[in-house]
Formats: sequence, structure tokens, C-alpha cells
Amino acid sequence: MRTEDLIKALDADARSEAMPLGRAWWLAVGVAAVVAAAVFFTTIGPRPDIMLAMHTMRFLSKFVFTLALAASAFTLIGALSRPGAASRRAKLWMAAAPVLVVIAVMLELFVVPEADWGRRLVGSNSIICMTFIPLIGIGPLAIFLSVLRYGAPTRPVLAGAVAGLLAGGLAATFYAAHCTDDSPLFVATWYTIAITFLTALGALGGRFFVRW
Repeated sequence: MRTEDLIKALDADARSEAMPLGRAWWLAVGVAAVVAAAVFFTTIGPRPDIMLAMHTMRFLSKFVFTLALAASAFTLIGALSRPGAASRRAKLWMAAAPVLVVIAVMLELFVVPEADWGRRLVGSNSIICMTFIPLIGIGPLAIFLSVLRYGAPTRPVLAGAVAGLLAGGLAATFYAAHCTDDSPLFVATWYTIAITFLTALGALGGRFFVRW
């Protein structure tokens, strides 16, 4: 059997499952959000001054970044889990979150005195950030890798990495409600490192558990 015929056969088989793959992804995100919320609220929970923080642009900008990352990763992973599905446009949307962060950092550097740049970048919660984003995201990542096995990705390592980005975006969204370091400099540095860990873990998961 030729490779093209095999891919088409796998695609047809995936579509014939009891639950359509698209619906499975939406269900997975819902379950993953519940799992992430359970970990978040039983460990660190929201910051005490969250109601006041919600009125500041720096606090809200964190969610713009994390939700943009999660949304674009969700779109891409849906395409990557189907053999032969077009993914070029979804890949382009993955640039949205990094571009937003770069813009926010540039604005921060413009309005904040240079003497404060280092303090805002280091913040006071870097260790907590790098601990709890992976901790909150590990359960969702396992769920997303399971759905990838339900599909038939032709590039399992890439699909696994995107699953890590999706889990990281979801976890960072919850963690942002706890974090008192609202500077884009902090977000661009420490959130990115924590999400990168989940991305690498997802790629490994794709390599060893999703390949076919």
C-alpha cells in the first residue's frame, strides 16, 4: 500500500469513530480546563487583590497572551491530528501570541525607566511561575496526547509539541490569576520558560506515545 493510500485509510478510520475528532478535541479542552482549575484552586488559587488587579492593563494583558497562545495552538493541533489536513494558516496564527508579547514588552520599555527594567524582569515569583505552570499543565497535556492517539497525526513530534503549547497556554491562563508580577518583561521571560518545558515534554510524548 502506498503512503498516500495509508494516510487516506487512517483518515477515513478516524472519521468513522463513534465520536468525531473535532468533538473529541472540544471535550478534551473542557476536561483539561476542569483538571487545571482543580489543581489551581487546590494549590495556589487567585491572588488576594484580583478584583483590583482586573482594572489594570498589565494584569489583563497577561490573559491576552495566554489565551491567544491557547487558541492558536488549539486550531493548529486540530489540523495536525488529521492526516492531510491543511495547517498552513493555523501555523501562521501561532505567531499571534509572540507578536503580542513583543509589542507589550516594547511598550513597557518605553514607559518604564531603564533602572526598573531588571527588577520588573526578575520579579518576585519566578520560581513559583516555573513550578506551577508545568504542574497545572501536566494533566491537560496528558489529555491532549491521548486525543492525538485517537487521531492519526503524521508528524507526532510536532503535534506533541503543539499539545504542550496548548497545555501551557491553558495552565498559564490559570496561573496568571495568581501571579502578582504583571510586567510584560516578566511574562515574556518566565512564562515562556515554563511553557517551553511543557512544549518539550509534549514533543517527547509525541515521539514515544503518539507515533504510529
